[in-house]
Amino acid sequence: MKKKSFTALLCMVLGSSFLFTSCIGSFSLSNKLLSWNKTIDSKFVNELVFIAFCIVPVYEISLLADVLVLNSIEFWSGDNPVADAGTVKNIETKDGIYTVETKTDGYHIEKEGEAASLDLVFDKADKSWSVDAAGESVKVMKFTENDEVVMFLPNGEEMNVALDQAGLFAFRQVAENYALYAAR
Repeated sequence: MKKKSFTALLCMVLGSSFLFTSCIGSFSLSNKLLSWNKTIDSKFVNELVFIAFCIVPVYEISLLADVLVLNSIEFWSGDNPVADAGTVKNIETKDGIYTVETKTDGYHIEKEGEAASLDLVFDKADKSWSVDAAGESVKVMKFTENDEVVMFLPNGEEMNVALDQAGLFAFRQVAENYALYAAR
């Protein structure tokens, strides 16, 4: 029940951002994440990264952080805490103090007084992206030397995805099945 109300709230916020486009902020965290994805050479890998970051709610978390915290700070102070790489800023809100750090290999967000934090990390050595949360690292995807990407599924299985229309279509079907299962 809580997941449905969160989804409804997220849809309402997204809808509002399209309807009320005057002073909504720069969405720096979300835009940096999307900009990074656009730097990948292959359109198929771009799509795989996009789908993977939707399954492991990376885009949703970055958008929520922008909407609820970062854009509000930018509106009132004129300064966005994630605008410059390598910066660490403490952000005081009515819900607590958040520390936002922009790293060269990803992002780190944590709330003061809570052990929970989130890191998005790119490992150059094995060409993989992972999400680090609560002391656990979950690989999302890994680039291979041939025209494939290894996608790491939530159940622990790996799926080799060819960087073509057929491979992308197959992965989309698997991702939709996981999304339907998680919604139940």
